[in-house]
Amino acid sequence: MSGTPTEVPQVLDGLPQQRAWARGAIPGGARTKPVRAARPAAGLRGLCDPRGLRRLRALRPWRLLPGPTGTPFTFGYAALLAATSLVSRYADPAVVESLHQSSSTDVAHLLRAPLLVLPASALWIAGAVVSSYSLCFLLVLTALERRIGGLRTAGVFLFGHVLATLATEVPVGLAVLAGRLPGSSAHRLDYGISFGVAASLGALAGLLTPWLRWPLLAVFVGMLVQDLAAFADPMTSWGHLIAVGLGVVTWPVVRRWRQARLVAAAASETL
Repeated sequence: MSGTPTEVPQVLDGLPQQRAWARGAIPGGARTKPVRAARPAAGLRGLCDPRGLRRLRALRPWRLLPGPTGTPFTFGYAALLAATSLVSRYADPAVVESLHQSSSTDVAHLLRAPLLVLPASALWIAGAVVSSYSLCFLLVLTALERRIGGLRTAGVFLFGHVLATLATEVPVGLAVLAGRLPGSSAHRLDYGISFGVAASLGALAGLLTPWLRWPLLAVFVGMLVQDLAAFADPMTSWGHLIAVGLGVVTWPVVRRWRQARLVAAAASETL
C-alpha cells in the first residue's frame, strides 16, 4: 500500500454524516468521528434560565407568610393582632369585656361613634389566635399584598370590613325601630376581622389562574353556606357572604392594580 491518504468514495458526499468523517480523514485510512459539544439536559437548561430561577425563587414557602420588607402592612397588622390577642388571653376578664364592648360595631355604637368603632372592631380576632380566620388572614393578605401592594390591600380589607358590617347592622337597626326585633338586638356584641378577610379572599381570587380561582371560591362559599344553613349566627354568616361578594366586585380594580405593579417592576429592572 502507498503512503498516500486513502481516497474517500465520492458517493459518500451525499451523506452529511459521512462527509464529516471524510473531512476528518487521516493518513492510513483511519477516520475520526467529529466531536460534538454535549448539550445540557432540558432540566438543567430550565434551571440555568433566569426565568426558571425566578420561578424557583417565587416558590419559596416562606413567601406565603408576611415579612417586614415584602409585606409591611400584613406584617404590622399581624403583630398588632397578636398583641390584642395576648391582651384577650391574659388581661383581666372585666377589662377585656369592656374593650370588646367599646369596640363593638353593634347598632348602638354605630349610631354614637361610627368612625371609632368601625376601625376598632378590626383590632380583635373573634376566637383569638385559634380562630381559622387567623391563618386565613396571614395567607390571604400576604398573597394579596405581594400582588397589589400594602396600601391597596388595606383598602380592600377596609372596604369589605366596613360595608359588610353596615350591610348586616343597618337592617338590624331598622328591624328594632319597626318593632320586629327587641331593643337588646341593638347592643349585640360584634367585632373581628372575618369580614375583611372574606373580602380580601374574594379579591385575591380574581388574581389567580382559573383552575385555582374557582375551586377556592367554591370551597370557601360552600363553607359559608353551611354555616348559614346551620343558623347558628345568621347575621354573621350573611355578612361573610356579602364580604366575599364585595371582594369579587373589586376584580376589575385589583387586576388593574396588579398590571400596573407588574409594569412598574419591569420598568425598574430595565433601569
